[in-house]
Amino acid sequence: MRVVRYHEHGGPDVLQVDEMDRPTPASDEVLVEVRAASVNAVDARFRSGEYGNVSLPAIPGGDAAGVVAEVGERVEDFTAGDRVFAGGLGHGDGGTFAEYATIPEMKVAHLPESVSFEDGAALSNVGVTAWMAFVENAGLRPTEYCLVHGGNGGVGHAAVQLGTAMGANVLATAGSAELCERVRDLGAAAAFDYDSETLAEEIQEATDNEGVDVILDHRLDDYLGLDLTVAAQNGRVVTITGGIPAVTDTPLQAKELTIRGMAIANTSERQPILRRVARLMERGDLTAVVAETYDFEETGEAHRAVTGGGYVGKLIIHP
Repeated sequence: MRVVRYHEHGGPDVLQVDEMDRPTPASDEVLVEVRAASVNAVDARFRSGEYGNVSLPAIPGGDAAGVVAEVGERVEDFTAGDRVFAGGLGHGDGGTFAEYATIPEMKVAHLPESVSFEDGAALSNVGVTAWMAFVENAGLRPTEYCLVHGGNGGVGHAAVQLGTAMGANVLATAGSAELCERVRDLGAAAAFDYDSETLAEEIQEATDNEGVDVILDHRLDDYLGLDLTVAAQNGRVVTITGGIPAVTDTPLQAKELTIRGMAIANTSERQPILRRVARLMERGDLTAVVAETYDFEETGEAHRAVTGGGYVGKLIIHP
């Protein structure tokens, strides 16, 4: 089978198409014929050597959608021919930039017939991340104000839709007037250019000066001061990347705020959340925006694009 691999750390040019034997699933694994996989920024960081220790050669990709080709002897919920999508694969799980991928059953869910493989791949990791942030970490409630930083990004565009489906008043930031308009089309009540010199005032005005109850942030080093300023009393800030900078400002104590870090890797049972994401997709509450598609030979180009940003939604790889 064909796979994309890198044999050494470096820039996008280290990615190459190789031939490998088709893998055999372990007893608790599902072998998926991959029809689509999404490109995540973390893939580029592992490839460059910025993140973690990866056994080389390595296959990138942490999510996918496709058709079950074979199941392990202990797998009960899936049979050959099932349409599935999977997310939350660690870089020790293998990788999905391959014609076939073995995936632990607990990270796989059935993909509704009405949902394309591209949408399933695009929303697996980011859908689970948005769900964990809003439902399990922040406890977002209907009618609350929530702010999604980078509402045009992979996690961001899923979070905007999820927050809207949960009945929250969704606000978002993005990098240009055009991107803000696209984010509003996804359901945000208001979107703001994060380079605006009056960003805090604009956000406060959008909440009728009540403040934001839940903030989803992926650049806490840049936005923590803003988050503390616009947060409501007892507000909750959830960050999905990086650490939490030192806090010296008084709003943390005065407003009794909670700042919480999270990672998809902390949830071993992805399947229950994937099932909920599938229901949201099936009823049209969660729809992927696919900005661009690539084939295996163009994976390096996809890695350059994912680190460059400036688009809405997700990038997809087709075997």
